[in-house]
Amino acid sequence: MTTDFTPPVTSPSIIVLTLARQVETELNSALAPLDLTVRKLGLLGHVAGVPGASFSDLARMSGITVQTVHTSVKALARAGLVRDRTARAGAASTIEVTEAGAAVLADARRVVAEVDARLFGADADPVRRRVGRGIVEAFTG
Repeated sequence: MTTDFTPPVTSPSIIVLTLARQVETELNSALAPLDLTVRKLGLLGHVAGVPGASFSDLARMSGITVQTVHTSVKALARAGLVRDRTARAGAASTIEVTEAGAAVLADARRVVAEVDARLFGADADPVRRRVGRGIVEAFTG
């Protein structure tokens, strides 16, 4: 028995998932020269934006496991973007963005703005422009 399946093109879930994958691919490519990925950028942004956040807090905010946060924070620390001021067994960590990390975050914000303009700006596909405006309005209005 053969079953023809056509994905529901009017499904918001499918549309958002498809668009999210396209945006993530574009952002990862644009962030690569900064040695960042979307995940690393998110984690770096959380560290900068929520001083004193625990590894568990960072995991919840990022939607990843605590183990992955530990690994990622170590990679960010090796790159000189964050530091753990306590970094001893049994002590709660105090992770903070370094000066170099703040500079990379500023560069990353410019990269994200460029991707936003390309995907959702004045020269983008009209549907994408509407989607971009709708997302921003939904979360800022």
